[in-house]
Amino acid sequence: MINRGNGRQAVFQKPEDYDVFIKAMAHASIEVPMRVLGFCLMPNHFHLVVWPENDGDLSRWMQWVLNMHVRRYHQHYQTSGHVWQGRFKSFPIEQNEHLLTVLRYVERNPVRAALVRRAEKWRMSSARHWSDASERPSCLTAGPVRRPKKWLDRVNEAITAAELEAVRRSVERGAPYGSPEWVARTAKSLGLESTLRPRGRPKKPVTGK
Repeated sequence: MINRGNGRQAVFQKPEDYDVFIKAMAHASIEVPMRVLGFCLMPNHFHLVVWPENDGDLSRWMQWVLNMHVRRYHQHYQTSGHVWQGRFKSFPIEQNEHLLTVLRYVERNPVRAALVRRAEKWRMSSARHWSDASERPSCLTAGPVRRPKKWLDRVNEAITAAELEAVRRSVERGAPYGSPEWVARTAKSLGLESTLRPRGRPKKPVTGK
């Protein structure tokens, strides 16, 4: 799941801003139990990979997180109005290698943005907690798919262009991410068939005169 600052403006302006958001995730997970599998906070957006326990938990948990964060943001910076760019975007992920690909995509985000050379060097991401658990948020969990032993080495390897394109398509359209059969089945069961259709107006058939 992803959301961006309103007008793509920076939301996290100093280390304390990132810390407050991470604490908000932990507090929200007490009110609405949520398993956070991975996260990465960037200056003007965030990526989260979560594993809800019940239907409806995702929206309620995210509401808790953003309400707490926005309230503190306005109080601290003496501002008002929208902080985030509307509703967050989310998409379902198949619980196999596809989940690991999304986690790599999320945790490697600062490397792609040339902010650090290795993912675990970015303090505002779950990547560093897999080698140092001393400050690991209470809501962060390993998840349903076992990470390889040399997980961070794998995170720091660039994902393929095809994988990158597929993940970004799911991010933008809310389309399920997984094997073709699973995607089709999940889209049908969740009413997401429209996310799989090509965008744009259908071309008119060519007719002779």
